[in-house]
Amino acid sequence: MDINIETSDLGGIKLVTVHGDIDVYSSPKVKDALYEIIDAEAYKIVINLEDIRYIDSTGLGVLIGALKKVKGSEGNITVVCSNPQIKKVFTITGLVKIFGIYPNNDEAVNALKA
Repeated sequence: MDINIETSDLGGIKLVTVHGDIDVYSSPKVKDALYEIIDAEAYKIVINLEDIRYIDSTGLGVLIGALKKVKGSEGNITVVCSNPQIKKVFTITGLVKIFGIYPNNDEAVNALKA
């Protein structure tokens, strides 16, 4: 499945919405999109994963790498995800403790503003 990545600005917080599966083939595109935002000095990012059906370890690695990069600049990344299968991946890997996982964009944005 092709991947589509949309970015927008929510009052100083970048929203990255991913459509499609995040796997070994599509992860470089996700990484490029995230790092382009970070390199432009946007360190508060919401990643919306509502429209993905699958994420593998490569995709998780990209998210972790982006989080490490923004943390070095006092930033943070939150994730929007209500899909039980995707949330389970975050829970099993322990990443639910590292990323804030929220049911919608508003809650994820508010968590970054706090």
